[in-house]
Amino acid sequence: MQYEALKTFVTLVEVKNFTKTAEMLLMSQPSVSLHIKNLEKEFQTKLLERSPKYLKVTPTGQMLYDCAIQMIRLYDQTRQHILEHHHAIKGELKIGASFTIGEYILPALLLDLQREHSELQIQATIGNTEEIVQAVRLYEVDIGLIEGQTNDKELQVVPFMEDELFIVASVHHPLATQESISISELHDQTWITRELGSGTREYLDHVIRSNGLRAESFLTISSNQGIKETLINGNGLSLLSKSVIERDVKNGNLSIIPITNARFTRRLSYLFAPIMKEKQNVITFIETLKKTFPYTE
Repeated sequence: MQYEALKTFVTLVEVKNFTKTAEMLLMSQPSVSLHIKNLEKEFQTKLLERSPKYLKVTPTGQMLYDCAIQMIRLYDQTRQHILEHHHAIKGELKIGASFTIGEYILPALLLDLQREHSELQIQATIGNTEEIVQAVRLYEVDIGLIEGQTNDKELQVVPFMEDELFIVASVHHPLATQESISISELHDQTWITRELGSGTREYLDHVIRSNGLRAESFLTISSNQGIKETLINGNGLSLLSKSVIERDVKNGNLSIIPITNARFTRRLSYLFAPIMKEKQNVITFIETLKKTFPYTE
């Protein structure tokens, strides 16, 4: 693998300028040209169309660029694995988490992990379930935590806790005054919900579909906090995790709508690419996760 040449090529494609590429990588411009020439020779194809006025990536150049990004990440990850194998728990750990987990469950876990392993540099990225699965697949993060489902056969997916969800509304909502309602009384309601690709949205769609509910309308908001603020100031319903609403219910800002003979639960899972299972930092994180959230199916 021509690591330096690939790194040069990726940088050049992104900045589209030989001089800037040389400056960024602390090398001479002829060295940049030589790296590109060597790659074109090895792959027997033209990677770039060059003229004094523009720099354009060829179709085969785009193919190499897409693959090179993952190859460089994989090389860096492998180097990190080997270094960690010979040293204590330190270096970098990149975690991806879907919104509910990242905002309400992960923070306390990270604080415990940081206290035990002070030399560990933790970077947490938050997105919806679909985005986190993609980040794990592309090695942008070492491990992901999701509340939704994935059918990706290339990743290992392991449940780590059960999550209960509740239908909630403003304390002034007509349904909030009732001791209990049947699920059929949820017909023709306005639902405040997360975006497509979110595990919470996926679960709400399942509840509505499996119970044959009619929805009057949907208002989509891409954050749990935004949904709660909208509920407090409006007249809609939402289905949210217990961890998201616990404080607001306790403070009297939101009300749980009790449903007769209905309980909404799902499994939260961690997932990683097979190459990550030997990475010491990932192993340590999983051990901490299991210790914090003992779970049996």
